[in-house]
Amino acid sequence: MGHWTDPVGMTGCTVVLCPDGTVGSGEVRGGAPGTRETDLLRPGMLVQAVNAVLLSGGSAFGLAAADGVMRFLEERGVGHDTPILPVPIVPAAVLFDLGVGDPMARPGPEAGYAACADSTDGPVAEGNVGAGTGATVAKTHGLESAVKGGIGTASRQEGELIVAALAAVNSLGEILDEDGSVLAGARETSVFDREAPGPAAMTNTTLAVVATNARLSKERAHLLSLAAHEGMDVAISPAHTMWDGDTAFALATGEADADQRRVEALAVDAVAEAIRRAVLLAESVPNFPSAREGRLL
Repeated sequence: MGHWTDPVGMTGCTVVLCPDGTVGSGEVRGGAPGTRETDLLRPGMLVQAVNAVLLSGGSAFGLAAADGVMRFLEERGVGHDTPILPVPIVPAAVLFDLGVGDPMARPGPEAGYAACADSTDGPVAEGNVGAGTGATVAKTHGLESAVKGGIGTASRQEGELIVAALAAVNSLGEILDEDGSVLAGARETSVFDREAPGPAAMTNTTLAVVATNARLSKERAHLLSLAAHEGMDVAISPAHTMWDGDTAFALATGEADADQRRVEALAVDAVAEAIRRAVLLAESVPNFPSAREGRLL
């Protein structure tokens, strides 16, 4: 996994590079998605393997960063085999962060390429980095009441089975702790409106990638992406609204035999923890305090 971060423009992107033969699927929910190459992730489609997944800020503009990921992979001969040349398979999804920093600062092809060049199989940065750089949460009463979101990771292991999660958290909803209490909630402001979200609240979306070393078919990987959405439901209230484009990707590298029920249960826990880590490790930026400062609120 690697990040590209623009701390001035307050945006960024994050890429997950997949081992050869990684089976991929996904599920898009909510009323405001911004995605690329997600149709081919549905069960029954021709392509089974995924080469990379991109999460990006910049709203729909940020989808251009996938071009840089494709160039990085093409230079290394990585892609779906065709009679002409390998075509990299890079599903992508974006979140809306244009209201936090410079709305003209958006991840493009060079950003996607740089995130790939930054990639590591070791520990990675969390909080205000990559796709979480300009993320905010708890916008049920408008952007003015939001607190800082970010990007987080978590993993679970049982014997040889590993399930890991990555979440870029930019939700309309508030973030809940394990006991159901509010971990990151809306701030009261002078324009606080308890009746309904204003137009500025329609700037959301939580993105997740759940990856496992289990041996899964594409159909089973799709069920794993549904479990990732369950993790969102556990940690975000509300999730999957008309103003969110919540998207979950599932990746399976195929080294371990595992019971599907255990894989999905571990995925729910890992995604929920990754979401909580995203807000707990985020740092304050102008106009948006972090959840760690002044216990909310």
